[in-house]
Amino acid sequence: MSAAKYKTAMERADMKEHYEMFAAYNRWANDRVCAAVDGVSDEDYVRDCGAFFKSLHGTLNHMIVADRIWLRRFTGEGEASNSLDAILFDDFGTLRQARILEDRRIISWIGSLDEETLQGEFTYTPVTNPVQVTQRLAPTLAHFFNHQTHHRGHLHMILSVLGHEPPPLDLIYYQRTEEGARFS
Repeated sequence: MSAAKYKTAMERADMKEHYEMFAAYNRWANDRVCAAVDGVSDEDYVRDCGAFFKSLHGTLNHMIVADRIWLRRFTGEGEASNSLDAILFDDFGTLRQARILEDRRIISWIGSLDEETLQGEFTYTPVTNPVQVTQRLAPTLAHFFNHQTHHRGHLHMILSVLGHEPPPLDLIYYQRTEEGARFS
């Protein structure tokens, strides 16, 4: 194998591990946020704090909505809403169980990908602009995980505004855990 082919193969191998890390980190961060939200009163859970999806309730629902939309695009399977602000779960307990299942689904799907698939393209129709789009999978996965991080930032802010201690969510903290150490 030539040096250039070896380098390309190594970059692809790193890409798979990169997305496996983000899937595992995503689950870890969502678990931490949900543990913090678990201590919030019902009144504070639905309080409009000025975030894009207003409340803990709205933002947590949006994150599941978006994950389901993207996973449907990626896999062709699963339920997906046609509205980004849909409320799929009225109570936090049910939402938290759905979050756990969705994170397991993400980890499983990412684990099933091979390097060829990661380098490939896929076609989908956006909810916000129903015109078919074809994109490379790997860069779109970067958006998928970044989107969740973006909205966990909103949840962090809402918890702070409500007077609750938000958990540290930095990727480096995850990498310093026993679970995340394999990615550091």
